[in-house]
Amino acid sequence: MMLTAPPAIFWIFLRLGCTSFGGPIAHIGYLRMEFVDRRKWLDDRAFADLVAICQLTPGPASSKVGIALGASQAGIAGAIAAWLGFTLPSAAMLIAFGYGIGTMDPETLHAGWLHGLKIAAVAVVGQAVWTMGRQLCPDRARASFAIVAAVLVLGWHSALAQIAAIVAGAIAGWRLLPGAALPPSSHLDFRISRRLGWTAWVLFVVLLALLPALARATGNHALALFDSFYRAGALVFGGGHVVLPMLRAEVVPTGWLSDDAFLAGYGVAQAVPGPLFTFAAYLGTVAQGVPTGWAGGLLALTAIFLPAFFLALGPLPFWSAWREHPTIRSCLSGVNATVVGILLAALYDPIFTTSVRNPLEFALAVAAFGLLFFWRLSPLWVVAFAAAGGEAIALLH
Repeated sequence: MMLTAPPAIFWIFLRLGCTSFGGPIAHIGYLRMEFVDRRKWLDDRAFADLVAICQLTPGPASSKVGIALGASQAGIAGAIAAWLGFTLPSAAMLIAFGYGIGTMDPETLHAGWLHGLKIAAVAVVGQAVWTMGRQLCPDRARASFAIVAAVLVLGWHSALAQIAAIVAGAIAGWRLLPGAALPPSSHLDFRISRRLGWTAWVLFVVLLALLPALARATGNHALALFDSFYRAGALVFGGGHVVLPMLRAEVVPTGWLSDDAFLAGYGVAQAVPGPLFTFAAYLGTVAQGVPTGWAGGLLALTAIFLPAFFLALGPLPFWSAWREHPTIRSCLSGVNATVVGILLAALYDPIFTTSVRNPLEFALAVAAFGLLFFWRLSPLWVVAFAAAGGEAIALLH
């Protein structure tokens, strides 16, 4: 496989960062289309492995998948390029909104074209579930794993449900599935040394332990801001929506900003593409103290995503060796099937339940799915089609 240079990785992820609407699970669908279907950087088995690794640790799962994909092409430079490209569009928009020059008013947040982008996410995740299901759940046993995982996640409304499902899938796979040889194409070299992997783990723990003590000892606002956002990125499971209560508890009671300012920024964060963790850029921009403005926004953005780098890169050097062991292969078979079930649950809630409100919107989602799956159109065209369809439906109503 020909490797991709960091500048090219940046531009690939920048395009994804401009067009990936719909939340973290939808982002995983967009990443799968780009790097499994289109660019062939890896296959569905390796992609499911990667998703499972990133969901087992705290932080933004889709961003960690992107970081790992960048590392697979160009090591740490590729990881940084992927993160910058995917994060920059939404971070820039939210910092701009923090300065008061954002153009999105409350009516814009409910525009038909914007809702059409959410409907596009239904088609993207639907295609991912369909394709990965055929690859990773080819028999009755693994299809049952996926169904049980979907039932668990839908029935247990907790950020821990996904982790519990993956752990259960690993245990069930170990006990019930044979450790069949993995196809050569599913091997993925992440170009991260073991020393760098261990360094990532150590830095993650050291910063988590030392930053609160340093912030209290110095009374420095910048250090306190960095500590608050680092802990939010290091300790939250379940993606961007789950981190919001933790962020509010850090910035509102301390007087850094008002509850109204927090909720206004959250509303705009729902309307921009890319990872929801970039909400931190807005909070750092408007927080009272020094630094503030764009410097505070970049400080908060770096702090909340830094744990994602450590937790994405730390396991990668050891993964290829681990997955060659028969017991690990059995566990992976169960985990991969479980990931399909988690995606299936997310396809219904929150993606379908928040996007499809009437028969016309369901028809638009079906049409977008057909364009993706059967006509093999580029996601950019499908996103544009869904946005136009959403605006047309809004005008009809």
